Amino acid sequence: MCITTRTIPAVCLILSLIFMPCGSALAAYDSGREEASSESMMGDALVARPLGFVSLVLGSALFVVSLPFSALGGNTDEAARKMVVAPAKFTFQRPLGEF
Repeated sequence: MCITTRTIPAVCLILSLIFMPCGSALAAYDSGREEASSESMMGDALVARPLGFVSLVLGSALFVVSLPFSALGGNTDEAARKMVVAPAKFTFQRPLGEF
């Protein structure tokens, strides 16, 4: 597969359009505004929620793999909360644009 000279600028443009709203969302969060802006909602919908879902899937898989060891150690509930419940709440229960 050959990367042409047009491919690299196109990929950079797409990535900047995706990650630019995230910077605005973080700036809005740091300034202490109460309402979620459209930029923060876009950043949340395009970046944070998909990453949260990936984190949920990976955390669930790791939880299943580590289940025998956490059962022997007696911390199954804590492992489930950290690896499965926390990413699920981040992805599905919080309002759009609120971090």
